[in-house]
Amino acid sequence: MTDITTMPLSKAMNAGLRAALAADDHVLLMGEDIGPLGGVFRVTEGLQAEFGPRRVIDTPLAESGIIGTAIGLAMAGFRPVCEIQFEGFVFPGFDQITTQLAKITNRHEGALRMPVVIRIPYGGHIGAVEHHQESPEAYFTHTPGLRVVSPSTPNDAYWMIQDAIASDDPVIFLEPKSRYWPKGEVDLSGRAAPLHASRVVRRGTDVTLVGHGAMVATLLQAAALAESEGTSCEVVDLRSLSPVDYGPILDSVRRTGRMVYAQEASGFTSLGSEVAATVTERAFYSLEAPVLRVSGFDTPFPPANLESVFLPDADRILEAVDRVLAY
Repeated sequence: MTDITTMPLSKAMNAGLRAALAADDHVLLMGEDIGPLGGVFRVTEGLQAEFGPRRVIDTPLAESGIIGTAIGLAMAGFRPVCEIQFEGFVFPGFDQITTQLAKITNRHEGALRMPVVIRIPYGGHIGAVEHHQESPEAYFTHTPGLRVVSPSTPNDAYWMIQDAIASDDPVIFLEPKSRYWPKGEVDLSGRAAPLHASRVVRRGTDVTLVGHGAMVATLLQAAALAESEGTSCEVVDLRSLSPVDYGPILDSVRRTGRMVYAQEASGFTSLGSEVAATVTERAFYSLEAPVLRVSGFDTPFPPANLESVFLPDADRILEAVDRVLAY
């Protein structure tokens, strides 16, 4: 029997966290203002009242302290889930993440696990200021020892956060801020795709469009516009940024012969660069044109009134589709 409901991604995250807290007494939530306030985006709303301040913990404004404490808790057998308020605030804890959290399991030859989840709202389209709209995923995907994922739908958010918490490895859980509020179906009785599986979300025959997080909705918008002009685009949601599940991407490219990768992050040495290079290496003889990338510009994120210039939209993606079809 299915149990399908409709909710925004923020509420799906809340429901997923509640399910994880209820299922395992070793799961703890930690972060700034996540208790009575429920976090900046209200993702943890009501959870401290339900589970108490010893399991939903308001922390000081100290990201390094939050991550360091989570590492110690993991060593003691807990499964801490840390919330970073905005992606730009993660960097005070970056040393703890990249030099300690990511390496401890390898340093102990697998004998010491690090089941820590770090939730990071990221990306643009909310009209905010510097340090509140950036996409730092490449820093984490470049770091061996970290798993990095990003849901694009409420259903994925609900299931992926539970799978991330169940993982014995540290997971960077990137939440696309601009997708917090649009509603979607959540199947509370069924499982989503595995945590590290990419997924075809729209079938097509002419061009493969690939992206992650909030960009998936933009790719679907571009695909619908392309269809009205006679071009059939297949859309693949990456979902897992590290490791990358290349199977569905390569299968699609081998059928369409063309690919465009889109992301909000700057383009130089980015996740899109890695995916484009790997697809070129592994599907070279199937490609009818170079893999093209659409990204934010190689500049600091601009003031809010210029975000629409910086962030890729459907028009920029369609321009890339036209270019890849012209070869």
